[in-house]
Amino acid sequence: MKKKDFVTQDLLSKIYQHSEPGPRKLPPERQLAEEYGVSRFTIRQALEKLVSIGVVSIIQGSGIWINEQARSSPLVYNSITEKSFDRITFRLISLHKKLPDRDEQQVFGLGAREFIWQFCRLRLVDGQKVQIETSRLPAKDFPDLNQKAIESSLQQYVLSKGFRISHLLTRYQAVAVNKEQAQLLECKKGQPAMQISNRGILEGGRVFEISDIVDINYSCTYVIPFNHANLARRKTS
Repeated sequence: MKKKDFVTQDLLSKIYQHSEPGPRKLPPERQLAEEYGVSRFTIRQALEKLVSIGVVSIIQGSGIWINEQARSSPLVYNSITEKSFDRITFRLISLHKKLPDRDEQQVFGLGAREFIWQFCRLRLVDGQKVQIETSRLPAKDFPDLNQKAIESSLQQYVLSKGFRISHLLTRYQAVAVNKEQAQLLECKKGQPAMQISNRGILEGGRVFEISDIVDINYSCTYVIPFNHANLARRKTS
């Protein structure tokens, strides 16, 4: 593990070890560098990640403040959501309408003759191709879906239509990159990757998007309460 990642993980651990109410601060950069035996640049990189995932705020002249709201809630971030939007770009590969298959009819609650959009896009982080995403949305809800929306934030586009997003249902599976994917991502065929399948769910329970993502640079971190009831259920089942 790189030093900056170790510092990030350890600071997260220490932040969540304390549950006392009231505002709290981290030590200044210089002190953290001495405690971890690393450069202030490494500390700054770790703090930038904590800022990007919403755990701390750095206020000039005041210090490094812990976000109490974030600390009181489960935290999940991955190799994409830990990056600021200005480091992420999208490139449209294809966009077309099609009739849904039986599974897509079931997921979206559509009739056999109601069209859906299907698009494929590349996601780049710091200019590097890391993901291929294939997504489907019901055309009746998003009749003006276009390249501009797809090459920016799709969730912002959905919100701009007056919808409210409630949940994301996500499944992960280890895969190997096939020949076509390797060409798009400019990597070797057979390279290990993560396949991420998502359903976006609106308030009220209706699915607005299903997507399949292949990511060649995926990592994910969870900070969640321990589920005692689930452990007891698994022991007795």
